[in-house]
Amino acid sequence: MPEFRTSDNLRLWYDDTGEGDGPPILCLSGLTRNSTDFDYVLPYLVGENRVIRLDYRGRGKSQRAPDWKTYTIPTEARDVLELMAHLGLDRVAILGTSRGGLIAMSLALLAKDRLAGVCLVDIGPVLDPAGLEVIQDYIGKNPDAATYEAATAIRASLMAGFEDVPEDRWREEVEKHYRETEDGLVINYDPKLRDAVLEAGAQPMPDLWPLFDALEGVPLACIRGANSDLLSPETLAEMARRRPDMIVGEVAGRGHVPFLDEPEALEALNEWTMLL
Repeated sequence: MPEFRTSDNLRLWYDDTGEGDGPPILCLSGLTRNSTDFDYVLPYLVGENRVIRLDYRGRGKSQRAPDWKTYTIPTEARDVLELMAHLGLDRVAILGTSRGGLIAMSLALLAKDRLAGVCLVDIGPVLDPAGLEVIQDYIGKNPDAATYEAATAIRASLMAGFEDVPEDRWREEVEKHYRETEDGLVINYDPKLRDAVLEAGAQPMPDLWPLFDALEGVPLACIRGANSDLLSPETLAEMARRRPDMIVGEVAGRGHVPFLDEPEALEALNEWTMLL
């Protein structure tokens, strides 16, 4: 199993797939998610690229942190740099979904020379309060559904903004993000992540535009779910105004976040990878 030890001695899991002449693409998932977020897009990337996927501390196959206060973007950005050091990589292009995009923008401010490109997936410098409220409501809680079948049956009704998603895709999703036990379904991440998120949410929201502006000169793309409740059309428009060269893809019938194998997402990704 591919893994490395962080500077605070935590075991983190990663996947390293494919080959390519360009900079490796490092995939960083959403807040409560893991490397399986990129299962759907992986076949479209590995033909030409080396693709690395990381499970953050406390998520997926990675070790849970003894101290939940390390579940922060600065610490997770440090973990990314330590993974790069472990793999001997000077530069990577980051495909960052939600939390992963925030980490990528943080790295633009801290270690811009390490970035060969950034693709933000349904995330920007302004987080819509409606989307944040949804996250704070569900994070750290096991679902009411007791089985994969039950969770699949109600998944579409819980995922606001998602249209015409086949039932087998929802089944894949629940199997990726929950474990089936005798006591019901259990989330596939440390429930103490809730404490970290609520503590962060109790503080005033910082101005994230300087992080976005730090991406100047870095090949940039943004893929938005057309029904997203976290990245508003107004924020996306301001991002495009500040970066007229930013590749933009909007995925119809998707909320937060697209699966990334939709035609609109693949078109934007293909255009972005050509710049790396």
